Amino acid sequence: MKGESNMYAIIKTGGKQYKVSQGDEIYVEKLGLEAGETVDFEVIMTEKDGAISFDGGNVVGKVVKNGRQKKVIVYKMKPKKNYRRKQGHRQAYTKVVIDTIS
Repeated sequence: MKGESNMYAIIKTGGKQYKVSQGDEIYVEKLGLEAGETVDFEVIMTEKDGAISFDGGNVVGKVVKNGRQKKVIVYKMKPKKNYRRKQGHRQAYTKVVIDTIS
């Protein structure tokens, strides 16, 4: 395991990119999978011991849980026009633990 700690990958999911190593816990946009299921990510780049590769790879993660983040308040106001709008939003997420990078 000590040799694999130098390895990382750049993955793409939910319109965002994440730098991950084996054993990392990441929070991504909701994937629609249940806890305990595995997920394969789209790999953009891998790096191992200084050698960078762009020809894909395989990153497998395990879904730990699904949830929602804390509420964010969106408040719009136009002064002197009697215009006020208050709206709350809670973003859904999936917590994933990275199992293997190859």
